[in-house]
This record gives sequence, C-alpha cells and structure tokens, in this order.
Amino acid sequence: MSARLTITKTPKCYVGGAFIRSESGRVFELKDQKGEFFANVPLCSRKDLRNAVEAAAKAGPGWVKRTAFNRGQILYRVAEMIESRVDEMAEALMLGGATKAEATKEVVAAVDRIVHYAGWTDKYEAMLGSVNPVASAHFNFTVTEPMGIIGVLAPDERPLLALVSLILPAITSGNCVVALASETQPYPAILLGEMLAVSDLTGGVVNLLTGKRAELVPTFATHEHLRAICGAVNAEQRKALRLGAAESVKRVRLWKAEEAVDWESEGMEGLEEIRALVECKTTWHPVGG
Repeated sequence: MSARLTITKTPKCYVGGAFIRSESGRVFELKDQKGEFFANVPLCSRKDLRNAVEAAAKAGPGWVKRTAFNRGQILYRVAEMIESRVDEMAEALMLGGATKAEATKEVVAAVDRIVHYAGWTDKYEAMLGSVNPVASAHFNFTVTEPMGIIGVLAPDERPLLALVSLILPAITSGNCVVALASETQPYPAILLGEMLAVSDLTGGVVNLLTGKRAELVPTFATHEHLRAICGAVNAEQRKALRLGAAESVKRVRLWKAEEAVDWESEGMEGLEEIRALVECKTTWHPVGG
C-alpha cells in the first residue's frame, strides 16, 4: 500500500459569513519558521474589498437591532470558540516566529479582550449618553448611534491581539467591520474567521481579508461606504488614508506602525475606544402645554 499524502489546508477569507477565495484567483505563499512552504493565502483584490463592504452593509441593520445584552452574549460566545482552540491558534502565531509561550500569551490576551468588550455592550450607552439641562420647555437628551461600516488595518506586530483589539470596539456598539489581516502573518486571521463562523456572530458583521496593503489602502481610504478607518500603518499609508478620508468624509484613528504599540495595555481597550467609533445624536422634545 502506498504512503498516504497529507491533505494540506486551503486558507480562505471570511466574508459575509462564507469562506471565499479571491475573485482574482491570486494567492501568495505563506512559509513557516524554517522557510518551508505552508499554504497559499488569498491575495484579495479591490473588488473583494468592495464585495466585503456590501456584505457588511447587508448585515448592519440586523446587528444594530439586536439588544445590547444579546450582543454581549454573542461576543462571549466568540471568546468561547477561541478558548477551546487556544493551542491551534498559538501554532498559527508560531508560524511568524513567536515562541509557544509568547503565542499562548497573545491568544489568552485576545480572549480576555473579547470578554472585556462583551461586558461593555450594555454599559457604554449609560456612560456616553446624557440628559442635558436646557433653558427652555424641552427634554434634551443625547444618545449614541453606530457609525456604520468600519475599515480595519491590522499591523504585523501582534497579528491576533491587534486585530481583535481594533475590531471589538466597532462591533460592540453595533458597527460592522471589513478588516485587512496582517500582511506578513495572515494565518491567525484565517483561523479567526473559522471560529467566527461557528459562533453566534451574524455573517457579514466581521469580514476578514488577506492580501497586500499597498494594493488595498487606496480603496480603504476612498470607499464612501466606509465611515471610519482604524489601524496601525506606515507614514505613506497614513498620508493616503487621511487624504482619502478628507475626500470621502470619514473618521480616522491611526497608530504608527514604525513605533511599538503595547496592544496588551489597558489603554488599548475600554470606553474611549468605543467612543471613537460612535456618533452622538441630540434630541429636543417639547414639554408642557
């Protein structure tokens, strides 16, 4: 009997609740720590990005209508899915050169961050909304609303923890996300998509792409249906994103890829990160006769 050939994995991107190859058919090689071939990763195109935005737009109304408590339950379920596959996700991080201890620590930190935001879903409104005193016969109150679709650009440093840290503030408040994974370490995002698919998260709320940042940043910058961009990028990409954002009127929240960002710190989570990706609506309601 001849020796059995191992079936190698075909990584796919997670868009609209489905696993896709790039519409272009292009791939790029991902190698392991020894420099040996590991897998062909989809090289997503600008059309893939536009398709992902359409998928997010379809999922948005349903995600916004879910109660804050239910969104928290769903995020907690995502944490459960990753918790049950910590070793597998750690191995994905080890492809990029992390030690087992470093990789496991990053996965655990990512799980903890998801649980952190699961706890914020039904609390941030009480902190950011307000009843405002006015010198007239009106009730005046401010509430928050999600912005819509948020573009995320994950750095190569801490490819899992940074990715979830950028996604979570957006979806906690009812936004949807189109994210571009780390260019050099895309495999953790591939696995994350597989875990999201078996969680309770509605397909299209989080869409994960892989590919070359230089090809996709211009479309991220100018796509009019992306209402904000957040991520860690280099100086040239920051300039392109800010110029494109000014033209298409979107919010930008960017970190410098050239500088080390402490993604584990408490400063990278919490209310201020949520505040950055919501809009405030003030209502005047007349009272009296």
